[in-house]
Amino acid sequence: MSISFEVIHKDIMGRTGKLKVGDKTAKTPLLLPVINPHIQIIKPEEMEKLGVEALITNAYIFSKSEEFRERALNEGLHNILNFSGIIMTDSGAFQQSVYGDVSFTNTETVQFQRAIGSEIIVPMDIATSPDRDHDEADAELSVTDKRIREALTVIDDGHLAAPVQGGIHEDLRLKAAESVRDMGVVFCPVGAVVPLMENYRYRDLVRVVMAAKEGLSPSSCIHLFGAGHPSMFALATAMGCDVFDSAAYALYAREGRYMTTRGSLKLDELNELPCACDVCRKHTAEELKKSPERERLLALHNLYVTLAEISTIRQAILDGTLWELVDERCRSHPLLLDGYRELLKYRERLEESDNAVKRRFFYRGSESCQRTEVLRYHRMAERFEAGDISLIKISGTVPSDLPTFDSVFLFRPPFGPYPPELSETFPVGQTEIPGWDDDMVKSGLKGVYELIRSNPETEFYICMNGEFEDIAELCLKDFEERIRYV
Repeated sequence: MSISFEVIHKDIMGRTGKLKVGDKTAKTPLLLPVINPHIQIIKPEEMEKLGVEALITNAYIFSKSEEFRERALNEGLHNILNFSGIIMTDSGAFQQSVYGDVSFTNTETVQFQRAIGSEIIVPMDIATSPDRDHDEADAELSVTDKRIREALTVIDDGHLAAPVQGGIHEDLRLKAAESVRDMGVVFCPVGAVVPLMENYRYRDLVRVVMAAKEGLSPSSCIHLFGAGHPSMFALATAMGCDVFDSAAYALYAREGRYMTTRGSLKLDELNELPCACDVCRKHTAEELKKSPERERLLALHNLYVTLAEISTIRQAILDGTLWELVDERCRSHPLLLDGYRELLKYRERLEESDNAVKRRFFYRGSESCQRTEVLRYHRMAERFEAGDISLIKISGTVPSDLPTFDSVFLFRPPFGPYPPELSETFPVGQTEIPGWDDDMVKSGLKGVYELIRSNPETEFYICMNGEFEDIAELCLKDFEERIRYV
């Protein structure tokens, strides 16, 4: 039985779904904690009790381990790790990128992964560094492509993952994704992005992932390799990433770093533990600092936070509030905010996947004016019929000496004009905004612009109290002969 992926709910490009691997099923978005058989700070059976449905380990480490190699071949990964969920193995490509030749061929690694019972098998791709120029990255991509095709002759039952490489070059990521799509592989990791995240290059990360998404099939399950910090999960999910793997929960604990969804804190500098997990409720900050199990307990806290964020994202997708979560998380760091703003540049593509109706729209600043809901509404404004004489009431009191209007429109920024009959419908009826600011009014006037443009025979009266009249006159200057301000 092969790997299959079923999308159940969507929001932006984010999906909740079911990843079926053989006879096992896991919910997505999905976290794969990284397990090193030699350093199991939290044992896999303990993770399973916490709700972990899948994990990832390294085939190269098992192959070179005197302690575990023969046991893995004889007993299988599930018995050694005492874990009944899905187990994915990485090939050793990371070790190759760091240490050079690992004397482990592509065919050998996929055969070894199959022999030890891995259920998602990764070929020996080349993890192209961000500093590779276009020609170097293209040459490495050609090697990766050949190795995927070679691996498919060995693992021909649908359990092979096909990494999408290409460095920071968007055309190469697109090329790689299209090649993987044409091979018919379902599970598609976007690789070699750890250096981007380590250096807070979230703008480049967005470009890379969106280029890969453009070439992949909508039915592909997308694994963002090495995306281990919960602060960026919402952003990645909004781009359509379904699976994350994390060694950060353990690595950060070793360094005394305490994870939150807003970033990481140094445990030694904390007086309070701002978390409701089991570890933090049973220990004070001082007790945790001095505990002989400090590293293990800190890793457990980090895992709790990471799993909780995955659940939060799933719920946000169900509620149609993923944009609000992305906005909140990305304001925790200026360079995450850069990534968020970069994502908004793709709003036309995002709008194609986003839901037309949602639970609510919370205005959180100028970035909200670029969201998919606003873009869709401005397009919808073209369909409103205005008659011969029409009133758009933006603000203020309508004078009593005006003519009879064929139609009347109210105004709700950042969307724009709407007939009173739509006042209870999404989005105008489910929008919460603070006091008006210039950005939201300019956005709403784009909707007014589309309404006037699509009704070229209509004479428009615009009622406003003068506060934003100079902005309106500037935004609507193309139609000044057909507009009267009252």
